[in-house]
Amino acid sequence: MAKLLIIGFVWPEPKSSAAGSRMMQLINVFLLEGYTITFASPCAKSENAFNLESLGVTQKEIELNNSSFDDFISEFKPDIVVYDRFMIEEQFGWRVAENCPEALRILDTEDLHCLRKGREQAFKDKKPFDKTYLFRDVAKREIASIYRCDLSLIISEAEMTILQNDFGVNESLLHYLPFLMDDVAEEKRKSLPLFKERKNFVTIGNFLHPPNFDSVRFLKENIWSKIKSELKDAELHIYGAYANEKVKQYEDKKYGFIIKGFADDVNEVMANARVCLSPLRFGAGLKGKFFDAIHNGTPFITTSVGAEGIVNENNRHDFVADSVDDIVKYAVTLYQNEEIWLQQQELGFNLLSKKFNKILNTRRFLNRLEDALANKEANRLNNFLGSMLQHHSMQSTKFMSRWIEEKNKQ
Repeated sequence: MAKLLIIGFVWPEPKSSAAGSRMMQLINVFLLEGYTITFASPCAKSENAFNLESLGVTQKEIELNNSSFDDFISEFKPDIVVYDRFMIEEQFGWRVAENCPEALRILDTEDLHCLRKGREQAFKDKKPFDKTYLFRDVAKREIASIYRCDLSLIISEAEMTILQNDFGVNESLLHYLPFLMDDVAEEKRKSLPLFKERKNFVTIGNFLHPPNFDSVRFLKENIWSKIKSELKDAELHIYGAYANEKVKQYEDKKYGFIIKGFADDVNEVMANARVCLSPLRFGAGLKGKFFDAIHNGTPFITTSVGAEGIVNENNRHDFVADSVDDIVKYAVTLYQNEEIWLQQQELGFNLLSKKFNKILNTRRFLNRLEDALANKEANRLNNFLGSMLQHHSMQSTKFMSRWIEEKNKQ
């Protein structure tokens, strides 16, 4: 039986973040293929962490800069190692390469951090995002990590394009693997609340994630009062994990701007809302909130950044806007017009069944994985840049880690 080691940046929290949901999707794919899975992480567990042992996955706590990991992986001898984000590959990649060189190395990027960080900095600087923000130190680290791995999983078509066109990464090192979504069956569609049975706007997202916090602030300071003046009885319900005082300061119950906090059941929250409203001004990857909305028949309004990788211009999704006036106009229209609302709901269902089809995208991934395992040595031989980065990066990281380990002993 093949063995898989996943090294997590954090323990999966599928109810807290899209990253947690994505990781659970990957775990389930490998479980269905019969892999023996160990999930290891140096991060402390929160109360929202999923109990992986309930699925038959072994949980292992590991330490940074500690040779105990070398003993662990040498004994486990995984066939495949999955790194959860490039920072984990930086920390543990050299140890895997040194102690378990035969293992196939896969990087799950979650999203392109260099893209997200660059957009955030451009936003803070109040300047247009361009390559001067993309080609920064984070990019150098992230792209190096991609080259050191046998295969990197990319969640968005837009990010596939950026990696190939802007960074020149060969497609042979990349695999497009979006969220793996089930179709919304006809029975499920019929059971969802109707337009007239729903009310209010909703937004959701982990508040520790800067784009989500900024979106709440943007809604409060620039958008909601204009929507409220048109829709007197509407409320905006804001859900998300880790709603601290920084977030709660924006609550204004008098004007229907309500911070709800952690959502125990995101499906119930989405299914009872009429519109999902989340104007993200920076970020990267796919936004899980919109998949939750689509799955529950809830049309959404967002920005071009929020819609990236989900809807294209030819998808007839008319509710993507970057200006405040357009966002307000779309919000009022979608909230009031049942015919348009039903059209957008149907477009969402079609997106899940065609672009994000779980069965189709899983099969493509497993075929690619089989090929990567069968041709591992030949592919590594053709990736000289990766082997060069493995050699130089591994040495510098290795000696820094050894130095820290010795220092910790004192």
